[in-house]
Amino acid sequence: MGNFAFYKFTFYEKTGCSGNARQKELLKSYDISFDVKSLLDTKWTYDELSKFFENLEVKDIVNPFAPQIKNNEIDIKNLSKDEAINLMIKTPILIKRPLMEINGNKICGFDVEKINKILNLKIDTDKKINSCSSSDSCTSV
Repeated sequence: MGNFAFYKFTFYEKTGCSGNARQKELLKSYDISFDVKSLLDTKWTYDELSKFFENLEVKDIVNPFAPQIKNNEIDIKNLSKDEAINLMIKTPILIKRPLMEINGNKICGFDVEKINKILNLKIDTDKKINSCSSSDSCTSV
C-alpha cells in the first residue's frame, strides 16, 4: 500500500447508492481515506462541474440509470455537452457517479485506471464495480 498522508480525496456520491457503497469499500480495502459528499446536495456551478468532464463525451458523463434517461425523457444523443452540464446543474441525478477529486485531479465515474495513476496504486477490480445492482431506477431522493 502507498503512503496517502499527503493527498486530498473527495468522493461525491448519491447517498444510499449500492454501487457507490461497493466503490468506497474497495477504496477502504486499499487503506485509502476520503471525504464523502452528496453529489445531489452539492450546489454545482458550470465551471466546477465541467472540470470533471474534460475530454469526455456526453454519453460518458450522464448517469444511464437516471429516471429521465431510462424513461426516454432525455435523449443524450441530441444533447451538446454544454446542454448536458446545464441540465445536470438543475437535476444532479443526471450526473454519472461518482465524481472524485484527488489532489485537484477530477474524475467522472469510478475510473480505476485514473485512480491508480494518481495514487500510484494497482487496484484490481472487475467491471461489476461500475454497474448498478439495483433493480429500481435512481430517484432524486
